Amino acid sequence: MNKNFIKTTAAVAIVVMTATGCADMTGTQRGTATGAGIGAGLGGLIGGTTSGGGGGRVAGGAAIGAAAGAVIGNIWSKRMEQQKQAMEQATQGTGVQVTQTSDNRLKLEIPSDISFDTGRSDIKGNFQPVLQRFASTLQENPNTNVVIIGHTDSTGSDSINQPLSVDRASRTRDYLAGRGVNPNRITIEGRGSREPIASNTDNAGKARNRRVEIYVAEPARG
Repeated sequence: MNKNFIKTTAAVAIVVMTATGCADMTGTQRGTATGAGIGAGLGGLIGGTTSGGGGGRVAGGAAIGAAAGAVIGNIWSKRMEQQKQAMEQATQGTGVQVTQTSDNRLKLEIPSDISFDTGRSDIKGNFQPVLQRFASTLQENPNTNVVIIGHTDSTGSDSINQPLSVDRASRTRDYLAGRGVNPNRITIEGRGSREPIASNTDNAGKARNRRVEIYVAEPARG
């Protein structure tokens, strides 16, 4: 294997680790740096595996990949912070967890006691005010994309739980769309009972697993 390729790949790995571990960066810088590091890694590998690549091709691939990665990173803008604060206020005392993820996404984890009953996908009445406020914040920041992931507890078989989890995400998307959010901004997924966050051996644990997770990301612009 070309020695220059090995050296460049190792350097790329350091770039990726450094970019993801800079605690003193702002949210915007951290998201862009992470994307750039990952992009550099991909670019370096592509350049190195191209026939006749050599060190120059590897370095060029890493540079191109870094530029592309900087575009695909997420930023934590002032509007994202405002959206987080608005949702923290709107969900205070409800049990909804509102956090900023390590890759600069806004995460809402919505438990079953305000979202869905066992075996059902219709939205509870006390979930509606949360979604109404959330829809407003999405309209205030139209550059964001949304991913909604539905989960179930272990009650029932996979053939029941998988479509149920998708339906929960779908109902949430449809509710937001009915409040003026463009549905093309929203991606839905269902994970069935495959990703529990608590034990399924008791009702309390099952209630925690029966949930919806919503992620909001503002992609960095080149």
